[in-house]
Amino acid sequence: MLKKRIIPSLLLKGNGLYKTTKFSNPIYLGDAINVAKIFNAKEVDELMLFDIDSSKLNKAPNFSLIKDIASSCFMPLTYGGGIETIENAKKIFKSGIEKIALNTALFKKPRLVKELSDYFGRQSIVASLNVKRDLFGRYIVVNNSLKKCYDGRLPDLLLELTEAGAGEIFINDVDRDGTLKGYDINLAKLVCSNSGLPVSFCGGASSFEDIKEVLFEGGVSGAVAGSLFVFSGPRKAVLISYPSSDDIQKIISSDER
Repeated sequence: MLKKRIIPSLLLKGNGLYKTTKFSNPIYLGDAINVAKIFNAKEVDELMLFDIDSSKLNKAPNFSLIKDIASSCFMPLTYGGGIETIENAKKIFKSGIEKIALNTALFKKPRLVKELSDYFGRQSIVASLNVKRDLFGRYIVVNNSLKKCYDGRLPDLLLELTEAGAGEIFINDVDRDGTLKGYDINLAKLVCSNSGLPVSFCGGASSFEDIKEVLFEGGVSGAVAGSLFVFSGPRKAVLISYPSSDDIQKIISSDER
């Protein structure tokens, strides 16, 4: 059985970290290295970092900042943003990042997944998908940087990515991003039932119960959250938090369900 993980997800913009709501209205959280150090001290399972400007502005990753963050942390790190070549990936892995996430490149350079998987091993390659419902309630994959939608069905894309060599699927639920309304369990189930890969799922977490629900009822291996771990109270004061060891055991223990 895959180890269940509880993962903070942070958005890089310049040298700072931000949190969005439905991919809009970014709120500044603080210096990227300082926030990463706090999560490191809290011994998080893993940390996901996504540069929200690199692909949109057609820029290469900020290798210097990535290296500084990685050198300040001892937990596994996943990075996504601006990765379009094997050389990009080499520099990022050399800096100490454990996994790279591809999003825009999935559509701009569809062969890149296979190339990276063949070169580095599929365990290092995460296919990152932004998913939302259309006017008819159907799940569609969207890309903000390219301002386009994937033409096919989500299950078909999951199969394509698996066959191409992805080692993990990361789903970001656009409709619930930053809303604190709980995960879309139906979407989690759909993705897990159509992918034989580990699935990490983000969007809407507001409590430990939400995390437990998406891990066990949803079937994902990684419960990813942003607002839950960086905000406190109705006014969303910035406060970095993470479950204690005892709380994590309660969340991931099937006996507690």
